Amino acid sequence: MFPNREGQKVPNVTFRTRHDNEWVNVTTNDLFAGKTVVVFSLPGAFTPTCSSTHLPGYNELARVFHENGVDDIICISVNDAFVMNEWAKSQEAENLTLLPDGNGEFTEGMGMLVDKAELGFGKRSWRYSMLVKDGTIEKMFIEPVVEGDPFEVSDAQTMLNYINPEAAKPQIVSLFTKVGCPFCSRAKVMLKEHGLDYEEIVLGKEITTRSLRAVTGGTTVPQVFIDGKLIGGSEKLEAYLSAR
Repeated sequence: MFPNREGQKVPNVTFRTRHDNEWVNVTTNDLFAGKTVVVFSLPGAFTPTCSSTHLPGYNELARVFHENGVDDIICISVNDAFVMNEWAKSQEAENLTLLPDGNGEFTEGMGMLVDKAELGFGKRSWRYSMLVKDGTIEKMFIEPVVEGDPFEVSDAQTMLNYINPEAAKPQIVSLFTKVGCPFCSRAKVMLKEHGLDYEEIVLGKEITTRSLRAVTGGTTVPQVFIDGKLIGGSEKLEAYLSAR
């Protein structure tokens, strides 16, 4: 059983981070003092559930969290700064702060350090999330103690539901483009002007015109999907956004 530290202060720790090829010390006071912060901690960078679901969920809902009073969203893992920086790049996690707890000091202070020696991981963090206000933990969601790597309550949607059950979910936008397409550039500008984040799928070796036709029924770009519905090209996107 892991300790629930609601009502307590976060551990006083200095994180060793890397910015612009320089070591930068970041303290818990820097991170939490006077702020409302969502923290989620996970077993390891580049691992399956962490990369496919846990981190992407918070990254996708970051705008909604900010609209509901959250100043920052922090991901903590018992990995070094180099690994966490590379993981942030690969995940395009520009909406999150990824913190390396390389020595496990913060995780141990939270009572969440576990032995994953059987997987060759050494000491790692149990999976959990928490809402921290001015350094004090208001709410924790700790995964149940069962075999394997449970992922049931520390997800982004559970945390958002706690903060505001009525919070509106962002629309899911996917955009098929190709390099040098002016209509694609126009579509991206329109989406940004309307505050819509999007996933860009660039035609190339992996995604071909044939693939585009199979998915959309057309061969021209851009092709825009919003919440699973095909909107079409830039003109149809403009009409859709004007009618919102």
